[in-house]
Amino acid sequence: MLIKILVGGLILFMVFNLFKAMMILLKNEPDSPPMSKFIGRRLIVSAVIIVLILLAVAFGLITPNPRPY
Repeated sequence: MLIKILVGGLILFMVFNLFKAMMILLKNEPDSPPMSKFIGRRLIVSAVIIVLILLAVAFGLITPNPRPY
């Protein structure tokens, strides 16, 4: 259950960074941080989520769905 909560929290953080980058894109202020900072965070968080899921499956903490056929 802890893995699911951790992945859910990371997904929420990823969506937050997506909207933060969108707000910077729409405002277009010269003194604001670059949009690539938030898009980079989003990319790193998504890579962490994938690695976390793969490790959890490898160690047997979560089980994937059975084959559909």
